[in-house]
Amino acid sequence: MAANFPPKDALVIATVTKIMPYGAFLSLKEYEGIEAFMHISEVAPRWIKNIHEFISVNQTLVVRVHRIDEEKMQVDVSKKRVNEEERKRKLEEVRRATRAHKLLEVAIKNSKSKKNLEKLKEEILEQYETLYDFLEDIRDSGESAFEDIDVKGALREEILSIVKKYVKKPVMEVSKVLSVKCYEPDGVGVIRSALGKIDAHYLGPGKYGIKVIADDYKIANKKMDKLLNSVEKGLSGKDCEFSAEDEKK
Repeated sequence: MAANFPPKDALVIATVTKIMPYGAFLSLKEYEGIEAFMHISEVAPRWIKNIHEFISVNQTLVVRVHRIDEEKMQVDVSKKRVNEEERKRKLEEVRRATRAHKLLEVAIKNSKSKKNLEKLKEEILEQYETLYDFLEDIRDSGESAFEDIDVKGALREEILSIVKKYVKKPVMEVSKVLSVKCYEPDGVGVIRSALGKIDAHYLGPGKYGIKVIADDYKIANKKMDKLLNSVEKGLSGKDCEFSAEDEKK
């Protein structure tokens, strides 16, 4: 049977199995039987003296596939080519896939259905990009999500029940810390007026925190941009300095 290689440039979950002075070997969780190699130059965006300061055996990483040689059965991966947003997105993708698998497994067990889990997943993935997309569609659209999927009777009722109980709309939070200095005679009043229309809380001299919550990360970011533009507009033409940075958790 031909090996199942990941696509070039794909983000994959990898576990460090062996560390050498010049790099590390990793197993790819989503591609059984495939071992990857990460050269020391691909571990971090700067020169490394001791690779053990950056990775350890059994550590799970999000890495990018940057070279594949199927004849030699070799996959080269990189940690430094993955930014923080990509890392978080991949981990969330894996978390959702694992959760969807477990919920469907529980639904089959609870309903005492003879439906094969792998067959069910196959049918779902013919209609949806991910298993969790299917569960979210059930949450949002109800039974119409089953239209092209052969799930009936007790199993359908159990999936509907589980989704209602466990698949909630996500809550995305974006937080910023505003730095505001104003050299106007009534600087405090100018700042108060600029921040008056947004829900900002005082953190200390010249520092204010604002938070936006939405069920989608892009929507939350758009709302945040709108708030920041409002503050900037309120300070426009005034002798003030204004900047915003992500709140450190």
